[in-house]
Amino acid sequence: MKKLLLLLLVLLPAIAFAQTGIIRGKVTAVLNNDPLAGVSIAITGTDKGTLTDSLGNYTLAGLRPGYYTLQFSLVGYRPKTLFDIQVTNAKIAVADLGMEDDAKTLNEVKVAAPRFFKTLESPVSLRTIGSTEIKRNPGGNRDISKVIQSLPGVSSPVSFRNDIIIRGGAPNENRFYIDGIEIPNINHFATQGSSGGPVGLINVDFINEVDFYSGAFPANRGNALSSVFEFKQKDGPTDRTNATLTLGSSDFAATLAGPLSKKTTFISSYRYSYLQGLFKLIGLPFLPSYQDFQFKIKTKFNTKNELTILGLGALDRFKLNLDAKNTELNQYTLANIPVNSQNNYTIGATYKNFRSNGYSLFVLSRDYLDNRAKKFRDNNEAGTKTLDYNSKEIENKFRFENVSRANNYRISFGAGAETAQYTTNTFNLLPFNSNIYTSEINFFKYSLFGQLSRAYLQDKLNLSVGIRADANTYSAQMNNLAKTLSPRFSASYNISEKLSINFNTGIYYQLPAYTVLGYRDSTGALANRDVKYISNKQVVLGLEYNTLKNTRFTIEGFYKHYKDYPVERVLGDSIPLANLGADFGVVGNQQVVGYTKGRSYGVEFFAQQRLHKGFYGIFALTLFRSEFQDKKGQYVQSSWNNRYILSMTGGKVFKRNWEVGAKLRLTGGGPYTPYNIGASTLKSNYAIFPQGIPDWQQLNSRQLNTFYQVDMRVDKKYPFKKFTLNIYLDIQNLTYNQYQLQPYLVPDRDAAGNLQDAPGDPSRFRSKLLDNKGGNVLPTLGVIFEL
Repeated sequence: MKKLLLLLLVLLPAIAFAQTGIIRGKVTAVLNNDPLAGVSIAITGTDKGTLTDSLGNYTLAGLRPGYYTLQFSLVGYRPKTLFDIQVTNAKIAVADLGMEDDAKTLNEVKVAAPRFFKTLESPVSLRTIGSTEIKRNPGGNRDISKVIQSLPGVSSPVSFRNDIIIRGGAPNENRFYIDGIEIPNINHFATQGSSGGPVGLINVDFINEVDFYSGAFPANRGNALSSVFEFKQKDGPTDRTNATLTLGSSDFAATLAGPLSKKTTFISSYRYSYLQGLFKLIGLPFLPSYQDFQFKIKTKFNTKNELTILGLGALDRFKLNLDAKNTELNQYTLANIPVNSQNNYTIGATYKNFRSNGYSLFVLSRDYLDNRAKKFRDNNEAGTKTLDYNSKEIENKFRFENVSRANNYRISFGAGAETAQYTTNTFNLLPFNSNIYTSEINFFKYSLFGQLSRAYLQDKLNLSVGIRADANTYSAQMNNLAKTLSPRFSASYNISEKLSINFNTGIYYQLPAYTVLGYRDSTGALANRDVKYISNKQVVLGLEYNTLKNTRFTIEGFYKHYKDYPVERVLGDSIPLANLGADFGVVGNQQVVGYTKGRSYGVEFFAQQRLHKGFYGIFALTLFRSEFQDKKGQYVQSSWNNRYILSMTGGKVFKRNWEVGAKLRLTGGGPYTPYNIGASTLKSNYAIFPQGIPDWQQLNSRQLNTFYQVDMRVDKKYPFKKFTLNIYLDIQNLTYNQYQLQPYLVPDRDAAGNLQDAPGDPSRFRSKLLDNKGGNVLPTLGVIFEL
């Protein structure tokens, strides 16, 4: 395989075609979808441009393959810029745009320099990255969950997991939407009750851009405390069917897109992993495999009505490699990791109806998760079973939104309804009370929301106020909209064309995970019936400086205050959920014994350079602290308290379609709880729980060392007449940094592998700490065909 790729690198320059490409699109008004005629479109850095016709269509032809930035301007509308549009010979680049009306430009055409767009509702804590930035991200390997780690306030565990931790909040405090449809998780092998997983689920070939809210959430987005992600997908092409084939080190992916009729387009993909073969070849003790699918069908009945149907899902399997080399580390892994399988999908539809002054949106969707895990002592199925877990989560959702403009006010309101079903059959032997119960819960959720926004002083001052309320029928105390009134207020003042000051404050609520709600005690009763919505008060203040040359700088200070965060009975003690962390298991299936408060506060520095004269980059630095009160009422650092996060990503696009990029991530070491040696070394405990039991009296009192990683990516594209070939090399952890994780507590064994008794106490084994390091160099040599 490698020899073939090298041969292609040598021969292809001699036969590649120097053809030219096309950008085509349609420009419409955001609120009513009317086509906009006479829109001026300019390609930055060139003298090329055009105007839209009477139907809002435009075409830019005679373009050499590469990346382009387009500027759009029209009397009465806000100028807008589209960055990093990739042009190839293989297919026409489609760049549709919706433009916002603007009263201050009613009598003039304002051709502004390229700038970043921000909304009235969320003038702070909103970042946007485009599809090209995602694909070229060094170390990202086309995995959106890894690419997100380049953004400010985003950290992840020092391991191969993709948990997304925003501004010191837990991974389950994030919400994800694709084209307005909520999806529960964006990773394979998710931790139920939390999130995460080692591999991203979303195909980046579908993504047009991603809006990332780390605060200032719009009122139509609920049940989030740390972030909201809006993934905006591409539509299928209208001219002809095209395909993309991607061959990487761990999986194969195929994407097919095109027209189904004059009014309907589609885009679909399938991905198959051969990671299990690679892991077995190098002797790892676990063998993960996955498959996923994704599709989108869009029908534009006319300019006023459109229907979108989309879906995505995954089949995940996790097996043990009992033939792996008999090292102490492999022994520990095999003793603790269960055999696991997950099936999940989301399918949904959106119907959008435009009017003269606004539009209505109807969203209907269904989520499904089937999670199963089994474990036997010594991996002997004829012996003692220590874990047998089966669980399903099913959600059916409906949401209505209405957006309109009246007398310069932007008005949005709506409502949501959802049925929730959770079932579990749990058998889990543990020290200090095992989890053995069967549970099923069915309840109904509902919500109301609205937001009012307006610009003043010729668009210098922008104000927005919103409110939301959520309730459900799980319990009487949560079946009350008045208890979750969620007000929010945003303000932005443009000091000059380049500099603005931005502010937001709000109260947000989140329902605890189904694993918490569905837990039953030994009598079969719902033990956590009295849980409440978790609340989070936030304040954000920031400055933004826009150079008007594809570059922006921001600085933001934030404060988050948590209330009613569950405290659970875990391994013989009472621990706030935020101090537990997450692994590849189930989080929250314990009895809630109280509630606690928490806080996270800090400052973020961010700089983003969209492609300009061949250079691009992102700089993000976050300094923060995240802590929660323990059972004594004292603040203890949470499991997400990395304290500082630095991410620098940059690259250069060279002539002849070469591109080189690099990324540095540096984070403070995460906290951890040392082991209770006395409880851990009891043979009776170890027989059913073969790992260290934390000493909760020293909760998160230790800190791992600082972590850093350097990633690199090199791309070479060959534009042919009928297709484009991209060969890339993506290297994670280029400098081979060996980072230290919490050591494992294991029994000391003799030369024959037998447990050694503790001196003078045959009820315990003699223990030792096993070094636990990570950080291998992970190179990926891949090929992408665009047909």
